[in-house]
Amino acid sequence: MPVLHNRVNNEELRQRMLAETEPRTTVSFYQYFPIVDPTAFRNALYVQLAALKVFGRIYIATEGINGQISVPASNFELFRDALYAADPSLNGIRLNIALDDDGKSFWVLRMKVRPQIVADGINDPTFSMARKGKYLKAREYNELASQPDTIVVDMRNHYEYEVGHFENAIEIPSDTFRDQLPMAVNMLKGNEDKNIIMYCTGGIRCEKASAYMLHNGFKNVFHVEGGIIEYARKAKEEDLPVQFKGKNFVFDERLGERITNDVIAKCHQCGAPCDTHTNCKNDGCHLLFIQCAQCAATYEGCCSTECKDEKNLPADEQRARRAGRENGIKIFNKSKDHPLRKHRDEWQKERTDATMEGAE
Repeated sequence: MPVLHNRVNNEELRQRMLAETEPRTTVSFYQYFPIVDPTAFRNALYVQLAALKVFGRIYIATEGINGQISVPASNFELFRDALYAADPSLNGIRLNIALDDDGKSFWVLRMKVRPQIVADGINDPTFSMARKGKYLKAREYNELASQPDTIVVDMRNHYEYEVGHFENAIEIPSDTFRDQLPMAVNMLKGNEDKNIIMYCTGGIRCEKASAYMLHNGFKNVFHVEGGIIEYARKAKEEDLPVQFKGKNFVFDERLGERITNDVIAKCHQCGAPCDTHTNCKNDGCHLLFIQCAQCAATYEGCCSTECKDEKNLPADEQRARRAGRENGIKIFNKSKDHPLRKHRDEWQKERTDATMEGAE
């Protein structure tokens, strides 16, 4: 029976990946389609992709598939063919190839069966993905977004929006997609007849959000085909004005790929222009925040003096301090509620109020 999961030490796998000489291609993809037996589907696909040295994360559910992977360049076509052949609904699935990438984002293949490929918190049994918004290609987006009766809605988390977003886009200020869906409906009440354009990183969240908005009475709902990744690629290929400004946050070791040279965020410690995300180097924190090079040197990659001091303690003392300590607010927190971000809500409110006033 073939091995259906990784059995090698994680750090060893990482070192093997870093030692590779062949370039890798980083790809994201998703598709909403019914899967009767997600576990059987996962196991069959795992065997094929592992043989092609595919690394990354793939989630499978009864509602479809969602993946972010890297593949050796020489195996890209074989990977594509294997994915296309896994189910008729995947034949021709769009593959979003990373724009700013060294291929070193993943070093192990993790394929998991989940209840959903994107957690939405929707409990309404009448909701269906069968009716969703219309796709917009890059040129179509530019044309529709420029019309006065159009509202552009960012369906990503606050830390993604902060470093890059479409011009005049409204932020739905939340850390989770499940919270954003009802918030978007409430924020846009009274605009049911206007053009609503929704977007996200690769398309998976805004596609479901567009269906949810239609389900809640909005009439003219659109979403950007392939999300920011595909928009940026097509806009540059077709020499169109790029209306996305700044950096596109991504969920791998890069933590971002640059779309334009605009730096629209600020260092969370000194306020200097900066859009470089990092995780606090203190193992008792790991806060995700924005830090400039000067503050990185001053705080040794940490989010505070306290974390810097703790990081430099002997390992056994660090562990003793962490034992029994409540780290829930900080560990892997995306920094919304951290003291570093206390001014964030004021910035967000000013941006949203200004955008909504312009849409009225």
